[in-house]
Amino acid sequence: MSRTRLFGSLCALVFLVNFARVVFAPLVGEFIDTFGIREGTAGLIVTLAWLGSAAPRLPAGWALTRFTRRSVILVSGGMLTAGALGVALAPGVLALMVAAFAIGLASGVYFVAANPFISELFPQRVGRVMGVHGMASQLAAVVAAPAVTVALWYDWRYAFYGLAVAAAASTVLFVVLAKRTDLPDAGAGDTDFLAAARGEWKLILAGVVLMGLTSFVWQGLFNFYELYMIDKNLPRSTARNLLTVIFVAGVPAFLVSGDLADRLPHVPYLLGIVTAFVGGVVLVVVAEGLAAVIAASVVVGFAIHMLFPAGDTYLLASLPDKSRASAYAMFSAGMMSAQAAGSWVVGEAIEAGATYDAVFLALAGGLALIVAAYAVLYRLGRVPGGAAGATRAA
Repeated sequence: MSRTRLFGSLCALVFLVNFARVVFAPLVGEFIDTFGIREGTAGLIVTLAWLGSAAPRLPAGWALTRFTRRSVILVSGGMLTAGALGVALAPGVLALMVAAFAIGLASGVYFVAANPFISELFPQRVGRVMGVHGMASQLAAVVAAPAVTVALWYDWRYAFYGLAVAAAASTVLFVVLAKRTDLPDAGAGDTDFLAAARGEWKLILAGVVLMGLTSFVWQGLFNFYELYMIDKNLPRSTARNLLTVIFVAGVPAFLVSGDLADRLPHVPYLLGIVTAFVGGVVLVVVAEGLAAVIAASVVVGFAIHMLFPAGDTYLLASLPDKSRASAYAMFSAGMMSAQAAGSWVVGEAIEAGATYDAVFLALAGGLALIVAAYAVLYRLGRVPGGAAGATRAA
């Protein structure tokens, strides 16, 4: 059977995996009303979903040295189904927290297993397929809030009942198609997790520093974007919708970036994307008036979402078969850790009396220095990683 159909089932799964993470944010008010909790506890529920996404990445990488890619993806689908059902049936806040964390775990396991698997299914089109896969994930971020609005006409729990059914069906479909598809054995030699990490540490570090610190700035920006726009004297409803503009701009960015990642040298392309993101942040700071702010928001959204398929392509296309999944898991865990404190740092700086403009200009300036350092190291031949178009065995 065609690998394309199998890839389609993975796109369905990644949509559900990301939907499960992002759907908690628009439900914070419902959690407060349903369970009689305060804002801090409701925020912790959302945080647990994202902590769960970060927690299993290294263990999942080790599991990939012992079990097949499809087995680990199957487990992630089962975890997602159970977690969604747990949220739908949660009788109290503790059960809700456990289920939210389980949903996060499912997403972390999925991404560590699925991304290397996809790159091995289509070794000559890594960027293209990572872009399509990422676009499917990004669509979930766009439709989450409208889906919650529809569910609230009845009961917010219906959103998670539907998620559980869809996750179970998509997982079964993936298993059926995987059994009928001629799968690559590219990861058969990836059996030593620590050896893979040691052997590819330079590439892992290069990816973590560049992508992790860029994502650090992104986390700080988008989590405070609504408040920042209100600080710019925009109405609250407009400020909230501008964040949606950023996410919508990211949908085509995945597809465009994936195609370009297959054609352009990886490191210069990544540096170009980060430079565009830095420019977008500066534009947001200096923009005055709604039209200018919207345009700057589109630039930021498009640039940052171009980074993700380009970064994955850089790592996955450069790593050898014998260490791809293990090394990618190490990179994924490192990048998640590097970006995690972005919101906290921005929040602390604002609380200490700094202005949003000053904080984001400082972060943009720091990121510009990192780009300059990478450019110099690249010219000296000190940045690891292959060029676009490199071939490897399926």
